[in-house]
Amino acid sequence: MGRLQRKKTAKKKKKTDDPMESTAPAGDAEAKPKPVTSTPNDAQKRAQLAQKRAAAASKPPNFIEKSIQFLREVRAELKKVTWPSRKQTLGSTLVVIVLVMIIAFFLGAVDMGLSSLIRLVLQ
Repeated sequence: MGRLQRKKTAKKKKKTDDPMESTAPAGDAEAKPKPVTSTPNDAQKRAQLAQKRAAAASKPPNFIEKSIQFLREVRAELKKVTWPSRKQTLGSTLVVIVLVMIIAFFLGAVDMGLSSLIRLVLQ
């Protein structure tokens, strides 16, 4: 069965005030972004964060940490799933049950026919 999907909206490009800015050569000093200035407090936070990452990277994750990470990723993926509605689920279930019954009757009839044919040949 087909699944209904939402159309994604196209992202609009940001317009620049200066039309020459987008066509500036790569070596031009005006085209380079300005460095972001940081406060000493930001530098301390970055250093602490780097130390935490280094400490976490130095020891291998144990089974529990791996399991927790796996469950977080599963949860994130399940949020992305497009679940069918109740009506779609009931319709699909009904189609499956009917097809299974038809195939079961067909295979039963073929089995009985072949069994009777084998009995006739063996007698």
